[in-house]
Amino acid sequence: MQDDVPAFDALILAGGRSSRLGGVPKQGLLFRGTTLLERVLAAAEGARATVIVGPDPGPLPPGVLTCREEPEFAGPAAAIATGLDVLDRAGASAPHTLVLACDMPLVSGAVRALLDELSMGQGAGTYMACTEDEHGAGRMQPLAGLYSTGMLKKSARELASNGRLVNGSVRSLLASLDVQLVAVPAAYTADVDTWDDAAALGIAAGSPDVEDGAGRGRS
Repeated sequence: MQDDVPAFDALILAGGRSSRLGGVPKQGLLFRGTTLLERVLAAAEGARATVIVGPDPGPLPPGVLTCREEPEFAGPAAAIATGLDVLDRAGASAPHTLVLACDMPLVSGAVRALLDELSMGQGAGTYMACTEDEHGAGRMQPLAGLYSTGMLKKSARELASNGRLVNGSVRSLLASLDVQLVAVPAAYTADVDTWDDAAALGIAAGSPDVEDGAGRGRS
């Protein structure tokens, strides 16, 4: 990352049920010879501190934290709140938190765009990736966002106090934030919900020889 990028921490969500993938953990799927978790960690390079919220991912780079949302499978809002708590206890204090889902293999392009916007805003503001659908309408991508850490913590506390954090949506968590949208190509936030999605992106489960060709995913 550029030296002039304002400080940020990273929070990676990797704890969903993967029900439409038959329970296969998304973080271990392979794209171009590397796992989706490895790719999203690379996308978050430059973060002061990084936490992965989800089941035990196995060996990780030094300094990367892990935790599990409570209760398990309590939804993305609860997962983000848990990750923020872990970062806070670890002494992380960056003014912004990069929130990423683990199932977007090309998200590094979106991260670069978000950090560019943050740099041009002189370290102020909150940013979320946005793509256009086939009709030209904007589609927000809340799990590719660079958020004010303080505002994100405040919103999580408010949801928890109202009993709305567990099984709450990311949109409810972000509703009180003043978010600026950053246009990025749709490919940057293409995610994997089904095996059809995986095949379209050339993603495989447990096949180390995945190359760039499309449609090579296997169930």
